[in-house]
Parts: sequence; C-alpha cells; structure tokens
Amino acid sequence: MEKPQALDALAALANETRLDLVRMLIAHAPTGLAAGEIARHLGVSASRLSFHLSTLEQAGLIASRKESRHVYYAAETRHIGRLMGYLLNDCCRAHPEVSACCAHGRAVTPPEQ
Repeated sequence: MEKPQALDALAALANETRLDLVRMLIAHAPTGLAAGEIARHLGVSASRLSFHLSTLEQAGLIASRKESRHVYYAAETRHIGRLMGYLLNDCCRAHPEVSACCAHGRAVTPPEQ
C-alpha cells in the first residue's frame, strides 16, 4: 500500500459512524449486510448512511453488490489488512512494542520500562 491510499483509508475511518460501520461489516464478512439493515443497526437516516458508505467505498474499505432490489455492503478485508500492514510495518517499522499490542487479536499492554 502506498501512502496516499493509507491516508485516504485513515481519513475515511476518522469518523465514529464510519468506524462503527466498518467494525460491523468485518463481523459480517464476507457476505456483508443490506443497506437497510446497516441503517437500522446504526440508527442513521438513509441519506446519512449513503454519505458514509460512499466515503468508505471510495477509500476501498468496503464494496457494494446489488442483488435484486437490495444493495449489500461488505468489508474489503484484504484492503483493511494491507492498511494494518502498512501501519505496522512501514510506519512503525515493525516495532516490537507496537506489534505486541496486536498479538493474537487482542490488545496487550506493553510492559512499563
């Protein structure tokens, strides 16, 4: 991943609703959720949701697919993984304390020095 793509993705995630949306879609990967179901879960209007979905889709963090009259949105887990890899490896230079916080999918507090 290049810096411009990482910046676009991070900017898209820098919003409470969009971060909640990505977390929800990751939990429902790979199938995703219908837009109406997302709106109900998040308690946002259709127009607000459309704005957030568009922002995340432009950043490559989610993708949409149409099935009959419904539009489903799913997390682009590979792109999200590349973003995490960029942050851990390129930005943090695989620093051991930073990497330890990601061990086994749970937050680990680094030891005090």
